[in-house]
Amino acid sequence: MTDVIFLLLIFFMITSTVVSPNAIKVLLPQGKEQTSAKPLTRVIIDKDLNYYAGFGNEREQAVALDELAPFLQSCAAREPEMYVALYADETVPYREIVRVLNIANENHFKMVLATRPPEADK
Repeated sequence: MTDVIFLLLIFFMITSTVVSPNAIKVLLPQGKEQTSAKPLTRVIIDKDLNYYAGFGNEREQAVALDELAPFLQSCAAREPEMYVALYADETVPYREIVRVLNIANENHFKMVLATRPPEADK
């Protein structure tokens, strides 16, 4: 009986680490440190300049840039102390990132720029 429980425990540990929180492929730029803030809302810009947004555990949905502000405002109505994480592919032009930052600044949202951890020196 304990063998079955042990095998189930191993199975769930392995499968839970395989699940990726983002189904959209974005190569984040490297940063020296990871943020400690837990973002509740995600804005993703992929390498083809497609915008996606998601709130909480909801799946990200494709949005147009002009739909982003109303989406973030509706998220802020549900959670006033939310952080917005911006996941932008490292090939995205800076002007696209600034557009999202301007929307956040105009609406007084707290922004976090997502990065990947630095690779270990070999």
